[in-house]
Amino acid sequence: MNRKRLITRRTFLATTGGALVSIGLPGFYVRLSNVENSALAAELRPDGRPRLPPNQQAVKRLIDMGGQAGRATEKDWKMRLHGEVHNPCTFSFEDLMKLEQAHVTCDVHCVTGWSLLDSEWTGVLLRTIMEVVGVKDEARYVIFEAAAGYSSNISLEEARKPQVMVAHSYFRRKLSRAHGAPVRALVPDLYFYKSAKWLEGIKFSRQDEPGYWERAGYSSSADPWREERFR
Repeated sequence: MNRKRLITRRTFLATTGGALVSIGLPGFYVRLSNVENSALAAELRPDGRPRLPPNQQAVKRLIDMGGQAGRATEKDWKMRLHGEVHNPCTFSFEDLMKLEQAHVTCDVHCVTGWSLLDSEWTGVLLRTIMEVVGVKDEARYVIFEAAAGYSSNISLEEARKPQVMVAHSYFRRKLSRAHGAPVRALVPDLYFYKSAKWLEGIKFSRQDEPGYWERAGYSSSADPWREERFR
């Protein structure tokens, strides 16, 4: 099988902390009609790229892609901010809510082939958090650290984009446990495995540190418009 072919159901295997992890991805989506998908594929974003990336199908709801959920609640959640920063610290949920809140409407794209358009999120922009901790000039990458040893990596350039955030709400309601409660990352312009659920820390690093799926063979750059699904 060509590894770059669109996959709608597959079991992914990777080793993390010495344990073998298997996550089955859903095999069918509540999709829009072919006519609707064709119309969306013809739309253009402000940057000139198609609204719907190649080989993506628009769906009607956010799909639970599994993973090992964290146990934290709003009362005891903590997020460690560390690495190449001038002011390392740990945020509580209350600390996060004291920062400027942002509302983002964006499209998100899963590596398995679905896209949810016009999703609405509330949280704190990552660049706001970066201002608080004072990211050093030496930093080049952002590493999202999540429950059960999950991590994902993005460039500092990507982290500064205006829709990248630490989100606590979806369509003005608190995130469900399945979708990352109490807090998750949101990186709309990359495949959704970059948007780590059950977020517990953010590290600013000089070196790139491949995350969970990247170590399993998935693309580190993860650009949906270039179909960067695999290395």
